[in-house]
Amino acid sequence: MPLTNIVADALGVLTICLVGLLVLLGLFCIIYSFYFHTRIHNQGYIQLDYFSSPWIVRITLILFAIWWGFGEIARLNFLRREGRILNALNLKWQESVCKGYIVSNLGFAEPCMFLTLAFLLRSSLQRTDSGTLTQRWNGKTAVYVLLCCFPLLVLQLGVILLDPEFNPKEKSKVFFRKLPSYFTSAVSSKNSVVFCIYPLFSTAFLGLFAMVLTTYFIWIGRRIVKLVINKGLQKRVYTLIFSISCLLPLRILFLGLSVVSEPEKIWFEAFSFLAFLSLLCCAGVNIFLLVYYPIADSLALRRSLQDVEVSSSSYGNHHDTVSLIANQSYHPVEEIGNRGRNFNNSSGKCESIEEEEEVGGGFVELSLFCPSGHPSPPDSPQLHGWPMVHSN
Repeated sequence: MPLTNIVADALGVLTICLVGLLVLLGLFCIIYSFYFHTRIHNQGYIQLDYFSSPWIVRITLILFAIWWGFGEIARLNFLRREGRILNALNLKWQESVCKGYIVSNLGFAEPCMFLTLAFLLRSSLQRTDSGTLTQRWNGKTAVYVLLCCFPLLVLQLGVILLDPEFNPKEKSKVFFRKLPSYFTSAVSSKNSVVFCIYPLFSTAFLGLFAMVLTTYFIWIGRRIVKLVINKGLQKRVYTLIFSISCLLPLRILFLGLSVVSEPEKIWFEAFSFLAFLSLLCCAGVNIFLLVYYPIADSLALRRSLQDVEVSSSSYGNHHDTVSLIANQSYHPVEEIGNRGRNFNNSSGKCESIEEEEEVGGGFVELSLFCPSGHPSPPDSPQLHGWPMVHSN
């Protein structure tokens, strides 16, 4: 077996394994999202409902990532060699799979995945009273993602339809006949084997989209960094922006370099795999930062809320007992009971002030405790969150 075939097979197997890990991570986060959403609503933690509301958009992000992963498997030349799964299809069907991959992944799955990320980040800069994270917002976000993705989908479809090999009798495609085939062709055939390649026009359109989106992510990331509460969350935002602003352009670069080599050569396989790996790392990091960690932080806060409620209940019962003893014996002890009641009253006032501030909608953070009335337990986990302000 030639060295190129060995490398292609090894990279193909590695690609399938990595996509499998991405799917497992996605399914775990989907189950985790359902669990979090159900627990918050069943146990009545209204304070955390704000952080549970975008669960549909989070799951949509994961589904787009899984869709993209399956598309990457379908384009593998490893599956088209003799005796493999896609080799059972005739050449026409194999060509259709390659063309469908360009439209599906480069025109739909990738743009929708990053647009969903953009809307999730933008939602963190909205006021709580603006109806940002409601069920209606989830539906609007899905519509906006599809509408924003539609122009790129049309462009990628146009590249496939304008390929002279798609309809050789069409006279309006004379201009495209003069261009090298790698500008518009998504298929290369040799020795009865079909290879999926990346049309240079498709890569250029995706590159323009990535440039605009990267600029937007950097701009919105800088705004979030200025508003976050703690350094831990700042590191997460920096990691998120770095993964998008570096790995996404890196994928475009590798896709563009893939046209300099023949599909059956080792350099083509290397560039294609590196382009896949760049976006895989970006998708995995984003799923962790925007799906897993917010849910884990919110569940940690829920446990802290339970501890505070238990502490408050025990404190109140203790002072009721002290008051009862005071009535039967010494009058000075009544002062202790009065202090306990005053403490509970001040705690209630603090809670009501907090509720008014939440309704006002100027600021939201995960530490929803009154410093004087509800101190956090010593062993409680560190809480994360950032302020939510209106996006002008």
